[in-house]
Amino acid sequence: MTVALLGTGIMGAAMARNLLAQGIDLRAWNRTRAKAEAVGGLKVAGTPAEAVEGATVIITMLNDGEAVLRAMEQAAPGLREGQIWAQMSTVGLGPLDDLRALAERHGLVFVDAPVQGSRQPAERGELIVLASGPERAREPLEPVFDAVGKQTLWLGPAGTGSRLKLVTNTWALTLVSGVGEALALARALDVDPRAFRDVVGAGPMDSALFQQKAAAIMAGDFAPTFTVTNAEKDTRLICAAAASAGVRMDVMEATRERFRRAGRAGHAEEDMAAAYFAGFTS
Repeated sequence: MTVALLGTGIMGAAMARNLLAQGIDLRAWNRTRAKAEAVGGLKVAGTPAEAVEGATVIITMLNDGEAVLRAMEQAAPGLREGQIWAQMSTVGLGPLDDLRALAERHGLVFVDAPVQGSRQPAERGELIVLASGPERAREPLEPVFDAVGKQTLWLGPAGTGSRLKLVTNTWALTLVSGVGEALALARALDVDPRAFRDVVGAGPMDSALFQQKAAAIMAGDFAPTFTVTNAEKDTRLICAAAASAGVRMDVMEATRERFRRAGRAGHAEEDMAAAYFAGFTS
C-alpha cells in the first residue's frame, strides 16, 4: 500500500510520523515544503499531483474545505479511478457536496473521516476517527486509521462523520471557552485559580480537557495544540450548519466572538486556551 498525505501541519505531521512508524509507504505534499521536510524519513512531493500518483489511499489533512478542494484540484493529473480518498480535515457541511462531486468526476472512493483530538493525541496515535463512506473502503483503510488513531467509528454514508464532528466540537469549544472565562473572572475577583481547579477536580465537573486547559492558562503556556484561528474557524462551521438546520446556537455564537477577540488581541496562532485573554479585551 502507498499512501499520499496532503497537508503536514500540526496534525498532519504527527499523523505522518505514526504512519511511517507502522512501515506504511508514505508520500506527502505541503504548501510550505519545509514543514513536510521536517518529518524525518518522509518522501516529499513537489506538487499534489506528484504525491497522489500511484497511491492506493489519499489523505487530506488541511485547514478547511477550500484548501482541500484546491489541493485535490491540483492533484487531478495524478489521480486515477479507484483510489480511496480519506478526507480527514474538519470542513463542515457546506464544502462536502463539492468534494464529493470532485471524487465522482475522477472515480475516487470518497470517505469522510474527520478526527477527534488535537496535537498530543495525534502525536501518540490516539485520535478517534469518525469515518463514513462505502463499505468497500473499510478494509484498505484499516491499517491507515489504526496507525493514527486508537479507535475508528464507522458511522454510515459519507458526511455522517462531519456531522458528528461538528457536534463533538460544539462541546469541546464550549468547555475550552468556559475554562478561560472562569479563570478570567477568578483573576478579576482575586480568587486563587488553584482553588477553582481543585473544586472542579474534586467532583463531577472535572474532565481531562478542563485540567489541560486550566493548567495551560495558569502556567501561561499557550504553545499551540489547536490554534485560536482554527477554533474560530470551527465555531463558524458549527454556526453555519446549525443555521441551515434551523437551530439557534447562542453559546457557540458567543464562543466564536471570544475567539475572534483573542485573535485580534494578538493570540491568533496560540493555543485555543488563549481565548482566556478575550475577557480583558473589547
